[in-house]
Amino acid sequence: MRKKLMPRVFVYLLGVAVLLTLGLRFQVSSTKDDSPSTQDLYLQQSLSPISTRFILSPKSGKIADVMKGTQVVGEILAEPQSASTPKPKQVNEVHIAAVPKVANTYEVTSYYLNVRANAYNKSKIINVIKKGTLLEITETTKNGWLRIKGGGYVHGDYAKAIAPEPIVDQNAEDLQVIAPTEIVDTIESSGSQEPDQPTSAVRTESGLSEADIALIFDGTALAGNGLEETILEVEEQYGINAFFTIAVMKLESGNGSSRLAKNKNNLFGLNASGDNAHKNAYSFETKGDSVRKFGQLLSKNYVGKGYTTVEKIATKYCPVNSKWSGLVKNIMQKDYGKLGVI
Repeated sequence: MRKKLMPRVFVYLLGVAVLLTLGLRFQVSSTKDDSPSTQDLYLQQSLSPISTRFILSPKSGKIADVMKGTQVVGEILAEPQSASTPKPKQVNEVHIAAVPKVANTYEVTSYYLNVRANAYNKSKIINVIKKGTLLEITETTKNGWLRIKGGGYVHGDYAKAIAPEPIVDQNAEDLQVIAPTEIVDTIESSGSQEPDQPTSAVRTESGLSEADIALIFDGTALAGNGLEETILEVEEQYGINAFFTIAVMKLESGNGSSRLAKNKNNLFGLNASGDNAHKNAYSFETKGDSVRKFGQLLSKNYVGKGYTTVEKIATKYCPVNSKWSGLVKNIMQKDYGKLGVI
């Protein structure tokens, strides 16, 4: 009887052991964390008969075991991730090269232009420049004078602004601006200039100053009328030699004492032709206006058409008087002699 009972007990114990073993192997955990701020990460592994559970620790950044009595197989390092941490933005750098400041460029429009030491008409003339000369201007005064780089002033009425475009090197990595070609026709300050002895050529530079012209007018009815500046303006704007302008003025107006000069401010006999020359002659508000009109007409109707000498102008200006050119040249030489130029 005992022999039959022993095998049954052995089988019974073996079955219980198997059931216990299987129960432990397939145990499923349903435990949940009470903390709402902690996120559990469950991993089921069958590395051993013991069930293992891991959670990501937000403080240490490691996956740690949270089950009591379980065996920690290993620690896994993990980088903490935060949704609130902004990613660094990539900034595109733009390199802008500095553009050098270039002085304004002006071109002389009058045939001869006086460069003065200061910005007013009676200032000392330090140089004379010709039409087409390029000037670097650094400043424009309130009264219209242009300050030249390096010294000196010219009036803005006798020069026009031009705009040179900078040359850009497109092959360079960074933007580079190359300044325009250096202006070679800029003037340099010089000492006082003496008058040039006049010739038959009308489109020449006289070298006269306002003081020189005042000396030439001394003792005549032309003195005291403020004509000195206007005569030089005509030379600057039209290129008409001031000696020639003065000589024609003296000859045609009788040194400023003629009826036309007194009654109509006409110093050159302009349009005084026909049976009633006095009536037909132009009338001007001032004697200075007469000088300006003379320069305009001579430039347009004479010099501009090839009449560039005293002799050539005489054939059209006063064809009835064959001695006209000789008289004009004689006055020019006498006036030059009054200046005491050696």
